[in-house]
Amino acid sequence: MTEIDKAWTMFRSAELVYDQAAIEQALDRLGAQISARLADSFPVALCVMGGAVVFAGQLLPRLAFPLQFDYLHATRYRDGTRGGEIEWCALPRGEVDGRVVLLMDDILDEGYTLAAVKAKLLELGAARVEVAVLAEKELGRAKPIEADYVGLMLPDRYVFGMGMDAYGLWRNLPAIYALKED
Repeated sequence: MTEIDKAWTMFRSAELVYDQAAIEQALDRLGAQISARLADSFPVALCVMGGAVVFAGQLLPRLAFPLQFDYLHATRYRDGTRGGEIEWCALPRGEVDGRVVLLMDDILDEGYTLAAVKAKLLELGAARVEVAVLAEKELGRAKPIEADYVGLMLPDRYVFGMGMDAYGLWRNLPAIYALKED
């Protein structure tokens, strides 16, 4: 079976968790909540690459205030489905010292990556870091970080779409799917 055949087989056997309409509603709600809270702070909005690029690209036009945009890249998954040690690929190029930071990520899963990123930003001098995630996975246990803004709650399954990937695939889907359970 070719790689493209494997990708299509994975997609066809997946379960739809949230369709595009539900995601659009969550994005509208997040945009309003964040705008109400951060409108006067002139924040630096940081996208966690690569998963949050789809989320950030759809959230940013919903933020009704001036901001500066940058990105960082930290990962634990490297196209797999199990997290490992955090790898710092890129820190923000712009200055975060003394600034309010809006940190955008696709998913709050176990929380180790987001907690490390927030700690790094505070270490770099950020005055405050507020975390916005498209989705949070319900694990039934405590996490090392809480998001300030959560779009959707997910079951404890491996999900993909809207920036989240399964084996490096399907970040580009406009909906969220769960891998077929074995």
